[in-house]
Amino acid sequence: MKALAKARLAPKALLLISVAIAATLAACETPPPPPPPPEPVAEAPPPVLLPSRVIEMAQVYKEYVDRASAIDAGFTGGDAIAASLKTGENYEISQFQRGETAYAAIVALQDPVFVATMRSFASDAGQRTQVANAVMRDPFYAASFKGADSAAGLVIAALSAQGRRIVDAGAKVKQAAYDVQHQSWSKADVPDRPGRLALAKSLSSVQQRPIEEGGVATLRLAATGTTPMIMSGAPAGPPYTPVVARALAVAAMASLGQGGEEYTEQLVGLLSEPGASTCLQMAKLNLYQCLAVSKPHYEDVFCLGQHILADTGQCVIRGAQVAVYVPPAPVALTPVADTQPVKKAPAKRAKKK
Repeated sequence: MKALAKARLAPKALLLISVAIAATLAACETPPPPPPPPEPVAEAPPPVLLPSRVIEMAQVYKEYVDRASAIDAGFTGGDAIAASLKTGENYEISQFQRGETAYAAIVALQDPVFVATMRSFASDAGQRTQVANAVMRDPFYAASFKGADSAAGLVIAALSAQGRRIVDAGAKVKQAAYDVQHQSWSKADVPDRPGRLALAKSLSSVQQRPIEEGGVATLRLAATGTTPMIMSGAPAGPPYTPVVARALAVAAMASLGQGGEEYTEQLVGLLSEPGASTCLQMAKLNLYQCLAVSKPHYEDVFCLGQHILADTGQCVIRGAQVAVYVPPAPVALTPVADTQPVKKAPAKRAKKK
């Protein structure tokens, strides 16, 4: 009986022995390595933005270009000339210069290579700050990055085209200064000449607000890349004009994510270029001198065509490139005759002897 009991207990003993042996072997094995730590999540770069004030400056500039280049040279009276003078005179120099550069910055943001290059620094806060500080110290630094040549090409093409539009309108108006002399009304003196000059100076000293809210929205969408502009222009290497260089700098800041509303003062300061304003200051000074000596209406037409339209358009072009655009020369009509019939003096009667 004892032998039978031992035989029945043997499998249980063997099982316990097997478990003990397995536990001993498991204790001797090397424990598995801990799971790897989770990979760090990349910092999301700040969005591409421009402050509202910068976009509004760009829109004010664009609206002026559109209005000035649309001035009709078919004058039929002094009132039409006075209205066109008001349209052309209505810009403040510093705002115009900053607005031109702001518009150019939005154009530069249409270049995908330049934007992608600057965005590559935006994800790292340290790199982003380092590049942004360098751009603020020297705006020309932005021109050293990949894609700057193609972005600059877009800017040069856009500003040059806008400048030519204004200059061409000026050429037509200057031609009208000759043409209208065939009409007697054009030879009459302009009424209230001192008041007209004072108005020109007043309109030149007041900063404007955008008229078309839809235009502001369109530029904002273009700046953020939501609705890109349709732009074209051949790549252009340095050296660049200060306006082009500053436009690239502002576009670089926007692409780095340093273009939100909190950066308004920095970017407005980056837009300012005193040297670019000199050309506009001379255009205004020449306009004031022209209006001061102008008497008949047709001379006001010349002041409008030359010193408002042609001179301002050339300043826009000089902001983009060194070369000056030369429009077709006006055709001088000689001799200038009045269309009104000339009354002959009555013949003198012979004195009777």
